[in-house]
Amino acid sequence: MTAAALALVLAAAVLHAVWNLAAKRAGGGLPFVAATGLVINALYLPVVTLYVLWRPPDLTGSAIAIVVTSAALKAAYSLSLQRAYRSGDFSVVYPLARGTGPLLTMVIAVLLLGERPHPLGVVGGLLVITGIFFLTGGTALWRTDRAHRRAGIGYGLLTGCFIAAYTLWDRRGVADAAIPPVLFDAGTAYAMTLLLAPFAWKRRAEVAHEWRTHRREILIMATLSPLGYILILTAMTFTPVSYVAPAREASILIASFLGAKYLKESDSPRRLGAAAAIVAGIVLLAAS
Repeated sequence: MTAAALALVLAAAVLHAVWNLAAKRAGGGLPFVAATGLVINALYLPVVTLYVLWRPPDLTGSAIAIVVTSAALKAAYSLSLQRAYRSGDFSVVYPLARGTGPLLTMVIAVLLLGERPHPLGVVGGLLVITGIFFLTGGTALWRTDRAHRRAGIGYGLLTGCFIAAYTLWDRRGVADAAIPPVLFDAGTAYAMTLLLAPFAWKRRAEVAHEWRTHRREILIMATLSPLGYILILTAMTFTPVSYVAPAREASILIASFLGAKYLKESDSPRRLGAAAAIVAGIVLLAAS
């Protein structure tokens, strides 16, 4: 990975952890996601207008289909993420969601594609599994009084599946279909708003309530989320996704620190250690 790509990915990792902290604090569901989407759409309007005037795009039907599919995956991801944050601690859900993608990729390659991973990849996978085990509470997780935490972990794992799916899909959009990153992210934002519109309209009073009560968190997420992902999409235009996806998981450590410092979540040393193990495992997976 070049220095430029690494700089883009690490900057995006910081932005990603910060806006996820805001999302956790808001604790909303579809109304919060819809309100944030409307603000993103408004912020993108002048940007897209200027870009189109400067360099008119030539979008094919297949390119539009790629954008709409990405929007559907991200809508599912956003709703799953909000549900996970309502059910579990930030310093558990975030590393769990971000850490499962590379592991899932390796498991699918072994079981379905017949690949035989490098020993470094096996060690990396075991580190990710071990980190997730301790991060989620180890054997204590199965106590009857931990049912609420298990729900958060389930949604965290589901969110990780969506992350893996849209990351691989978006690489196709910006690299293979050559859709400009700004237009690609803006297109997915507008398409996602349209997909959620029928459901958001039925709950429009809740959407308005989210804006009144969580305006600060909405503005943080609406600003940092697109900016961070544009950096990732830009990196993927000249860097393999197998390098970009693991490198951006540096945000796991940042998020674990933020959860301990600003949300005062318990078991901070254990969770930071587990998050470090997940990051180390991801690095080995990338190097294998």
